[in-house]
Amino acid sequence: MDFAKVEQPVAERLRAVVGESRFMYGERIKPEFMHDEMPIYGKFMPECVCEAVSTEEVAEIMRICYEHNIPVTPRGAGTGLVGGAVPIYGGVVLSTAKMNKILGYDMDNMVAHVQAGVLLCDLAADALSRGLMYPPDPGEKTSTVGGNVSTNAGGMRAVKYGVTRDYVLAMTVVLPSGEVLKLGKAVCKTSSGYSLLHLMIGSEGTLGVITELTLKLIPKPLMDVSLLLPFEEISAAIASVPEIKLANLEPQSIEFMERDIVDSSAEFTGNPIFPTHVNGKSVGAYILVTLVGGSEAELTAKMDRLAEVAERAGAFDVLVVWTDNLKKDVWAARSAFLTAIEADSKLLDEMDVVVPVDRIADFLAYAREEAERNGLGLRAFGHAGDGNLHIYCCSNELSEEEFKRRSAKAMDACYAKCGEIGGQVSGEHAIGHAKKRYLRLSAGETAYGLMAAIKQVFDPNGILNPGKVCHDVTGGEEHA
Repeated sequence: MDFAKVEQPVAERLRAVVGESRFMYGERIKPEFMHDEMPIYGKFMPECVCEAVSTEEVAEIMRICYEHNIPVTPRGAGTGLVGGAVPIYGGVVLSTAKMNKILGYDMDNMVAHVQAGVLLCDLAADALSRGLMYPPDPGEKTSTVGGNVSTNAGGMRAVKYGVTRDYVLAMTVVLPSGEVLKLGKAVCKTSSGYSLLHLMIGSEGTLGVITELTLKLIPKPLMDVSLLLPFEEISAAIASVPEIKLANLEPQSIEFMERDIVDSSAEFTGNPIFPTHVNGKSVGAYILVTLVGGSEAELTAKMDRLAEVAERAGAFDVLVVWTDNLKKDVWAARSAFLTAIEADSKLLDEMDVVVPVDRIADFLAYAREEAERNGLGLRAFGHAGDGNLHIYCCSNELSEEEFKRRSAKAMDACYAKCGEIGGQVSGEHAIGHAKKRYLRLSAGETAYGLMAAIKQVFDPNGILNPGKVCHDVTGGEEHA
């Protein structure tokens, strides 16, 4: 498959769609459009960037590119970690970041209508101001809602509320041909044929460009409290998680973290909010739990039950994070983990696997052994309540070429182990182009082939986000 270049006549047509101020061509293209938050997976220069502000503009851009067989890479905030929004075959980067309007609320039906470029943090704050909550809570709060939907992001509250897919009721999407398609309705039930809506969710911009969304909201919890459970080491901490889930507490989140990542976060933020010694004992790992309730009495009863579980599991104490300021500081420190790792590490590669909750500790130990065997550092944290682990191989000494070689060996072993124990390749960071090989091995040839066939139906010319997820480009040339 040979893609066309964005020659001057086509560039002028695209410029006319979005206007001079939202069009970048040649030397005007900002370097940020070459990569996402994990540049180890490559930097690729687009031939132009179009910043759309409406569905109509997106549709016209797609029509032009479809007509001329030009590859298009949709991009939101660029916070991805698998190279999903980088233009590996050049062409056009279609940015939806300026499509950032909250279009309105239907308070009676508790839904929000938004453009795809609305930031998660902005939607969350605006909904809370109206007494509502948008439950999906990925760690990167400056990601776009459209990006979250495209990757089916989960986040810290998934253990109670589920993932992004559970809150998408309807969407407007532009197909590769430029045709505008409206999928779903603002209702919670449907058995009306194949769900094209849910096919788009998690498709990473390979089937269509999401421009508008109708999202389900829930009433804001009346009260919540976070509690920190310090342990001597990670295996004891993880062993407490099934007991916490079985204690009828309905936790909003259950996070785990090891001491080294907490220390890095403290150094990075300048705020050592997590205690490193409790009751005269050195802390090696933590479980962070959030509970919600309708009254202080309900929360107190849940806290008492949690304390009983924690004591049986060997926690040094149960530290209550009750005040708003303290909760803000604790969760800000948690959200800074990846940034702290990036600040500490010259080279970084990531794994976003999901394993059965009772195998978290075993898998972490295996991953650490593989990293050490290959001369790499390893940092880990994640969502203990649903078994979603964020694991990073890192180095400050190796050359990039040698790091990639060693990291690939460690990753190969870890992904194979993940499949062996019943896990999945990705929980919420998606596949992009970085994890395609592991998806193929995990899914098997039949399932992978069906995914590729679906891609062919929606995008017969293969121009939309080519080379991602399950799409293999033949005859094309990567655009470095």
